[in-house]
Amino acid sequence: MTKTIILIPSRLSASRLPNKPLLKINNKSLINHVYEKGKSTNIGDVYVATGDKEIFDEVVNNNGKSILTLKEHSTGTDRIFEAFEQLNLRDIDYIINLQGDEPLINVDDIINLNNLAIKNNSEIATLACKLEDKYIHNKNVVKVICNDDIENNKISSANNFLRSIKQENLDNIYHHIGIYIYKVPVLKKFIGLNQSYNEINLKLEQLRALDNNIKIDVIFANSSSVGIDTNEDYLEIKKLMEYKS
Repeated sequence: MTKTIILIPSRLSASRLPNKPLLKINNKSLINHVYEKGKSTNIGDVYVATGDKEIFDEVVNNNGKSILTLKEHSTGTDRIFEAFEQLNLRDIDYIINLQGDEPLINVDDIINLNNLAIKNNSEIATLACKLEDKYIHNKNVVKVICNDDIENNKISSANNFLRSIKQENLDNIYHHIGIYIYKVPVLKKFIGLNQSYNEINLKLEQLRALDNNIKIDVIFANSSSVGIDTNEDYLEIKKLMEYKS
């Protein structure tokens, strides 16, 4: 049976919103909201990977699992790979990289990502949903261009990821959701590659894979999810989540 583990990279030193993981929504920290989403999938074990003792303590003191990594890492993917190596697990086939700043991500979409990635023997897979008009020119909302229509076909390969759209034709362009699932050997290969020019220029680490001819499958998500990058994002999502509760 194919086995998957969920790892959540987290750090305090985000440049646009320091201490982001510890911000509270409904009296619960952002990192613990995301951790509970991971647990709710029942896909496999869930760990927060962090170089900050404050985040480690926040998770563990709320009955979660966390792994202390080196404080400095170039990307969240590097951080989860260190955590995976620390765990020294030999029976894991796939690793899900669940972003620690997306508390609105839908549990069913995470489950579907795992199932379709396994079914299609994906090297790397990620999620995308319909691109709403209000996000077309928002550079904080990453877009993915797919080779096919994923809304009908449910899965296609990524052609490119970008922040700004210049073309008027939006066919097969979707709102990318920051979650990835990797085959373990592919993640190991990815970590060993140098950061590419496009990755550094656009601050999108998934471009390292495309620039090195590693295929990324994109799976359609029924729900939109926007990450928290700024204080404005935090206040908007806080208001939404507290209203729903």
